[in-house]
Amino acid sequence: MTDKFALVTGAGSGIGRAAAVALMQDGWTVGLAGRRLGPLKETAALGAPGRSHCVICDVADPGAVAAAFAEIGTAFGRLDLLFNNAGAAARAVPMEELSFDEWKTVVDVNLTGAFLCTQQAIRLMKAQHPRGGRIINNGSVSAHVPRPHSAPYTATKHAITGLTKSTSLDGRAYDIACGQIDIGNAATELLRPMLERAEKGEPAEPTMDVALVGTAIVQMANLPLEANVQFMTLMATKMPLIGRG
Repeated sequence: MTDKFALVTGAGSGIGRAAAVALMQDGWTVGLAGRRLGPLKETAALGAPGRSHCVICDVADPGAVAAAFAEIGTAFGRLDLLFNNAGAAARAVPMEELSFDEWKTVVDVNLTGAFLCTQQAIRLMKAQHPRGGRIINNGSVSAHVPRPHSAPYTATKHAITGLTKSTSLDGRAYDIACGQIDIGNAATELLRPMLERAEKGEPAEPTMDVALVGTAIVQMANLPLEANVQFMTLMATKMPLIGRG
């Protein structure tokens, strides 16, 4: 096969955009999934011409996810890679101050959304010829070590590790590989407050270029299905993770 087809959720910004652009530049045709068309079009413009297809999708909505995968299946004819990247976080406040709706939003997007997309991807990958494909889940270093006041985000990222392992096991017989990338301090808009502190010369954690995440996703994606990066941790070398606490 020479044509490679991927779907990236949360492709309108940050890590999703970096991964989608890197895949397009590597020759993949990429479905760009997100809730707003404008940012998706901006991502498409950064990649290779004719190498993208924008699809509106709220990953927390089962109907929207099913419709998005049906659209991608029609547009591409097959799916070789799903990058479960879409994510949300709650306010950094003590756990007892969080509302149920704040908790539920993070769980719905980070965990249920990844499950719904995985479910649809498996259906496509099992039915297509040649059979199989790869799923990469965006975990986080929070899947190992939490930050203070991050219970919803940390809980869902720990759960993503379980989803990754279950998907690897259940997909094994159908040539479906599943791995997880745990990212620490990639310089995206989510880290804007930290970046602004660093620009002012104030104490701030080190960061790394988000484009490096795209490079890592391409490396994982291009492995033959007989091999798999089960877990990768990609982090700013000097961020205070190892030995934290």
